[in-house]
Amino acid sequence: MIGGLRHRGWPVDVRELDDSFPRPTPQALEQADHVLAGIADGTIVLIDGLAGGAMAAEIERHASRLSIVPVVHSLLAAEIGIDRATARQFEASERRALVAAALVVAVGKGLLAPLARLGVEAHRVAVVPPGIDRAPLARGSKDGDALRLVTVATLNPGKGHDVLFHALSTMTDRRWRLTCAGSATRHAQTAARLQSMLQALSLADRVTLAGELDAAAIDALYDDADVVVLPTLSETHSLAVAEALARGIPVVGTSTGAIPNLVERGDAQAGLLVAPGDVDALRTALARVIDDPCCRARLAEGARRVRERLRTWEDAARDMDSLLSSFGSG
Repeated sequence: MIGGLRHRGWPVDVRELDDSFPRPTPQALEQADHVLAGIADGTIVLIDGLAGGAMAAEIERHASRLSIVPVVHSLLAAEIGIDRATARQFEASERRALVAAALVVAVGKGLLAPLARLGVEAHRVAVVPPGIDRAPLARGSKDGDALRLVTVATLNPGKGHDVLFHALSTMTDRRWRLTCAGSATRHAQTAARLQSMLQALSLADRVTLAGELDAAAIDALYDDADVVVLPTLSETHSLAVAEALARGIPVVGTSTGAIPNLVERGDAQAGLLVAPGDVDALRTALARVIDDPCCRARLAEGARRVRERLRTWEDAARDMDSLLSSFGSG
């Protein structure tokens, strides 16, 4: 998006915030306030929603002189696995930050109702879905190799890795291997629990927790993939699903957020979707793609057709350009 806006003539200056967001330290909040204080009056300031929702006082302090626009991918208070007290604190902070903002950009229509419940009026919300860069078609596993399953998601309670492991635990008579790419440090407790689960389910020799990978390693992982699996419990817009489809890889995922709209485009079906958290349904879907080469081939063909229809970052930048131009002139 940054590159797309610059290409369209916007002078984009990127300011980094502390890595402790969305649970900022007092020093991180002080730094964020300092960053906002150094920005000239009247400037449009796009802030990642996960940071903006945690810095309500700072946004309120500068909202009268800056046009602050949070870009909301998900709501902090809706994070799976947090306790009620933390959820209430996040909700109060997000409400203050979003109400003070000049405009709110949501990455998906599924956020409209939750934002309304936080007091953000519909006329102050614009939906700008992300895009994806077209990538080379994945080559998949070699003939005779075990089927390559890939999951790309941070190891946290909301991504459903435990559901996937339970689903696969009764399928060890099939020839498959699973690689899970994603940070194991952002929620270390979940990562440790999942590692123990693999041992308990006798899956440690079939499932690799690869940790956070750089772009080249992710590209190589996708290139070897036969099926991308995303058992997420909640999602707004799934970048991992879009990345898979951009390479023509079929998907087994959950029917949450924008995933159904990505996987099923008109007459093209690029994957199998199940209800979030349903171990039995996920097991059945995985069995279909593992056991039935014809089913897998049909879904791969659907993925290649969907690939041609995916929204690009150029599309997203065009929409953001139009939004910011009209907003700035208003």
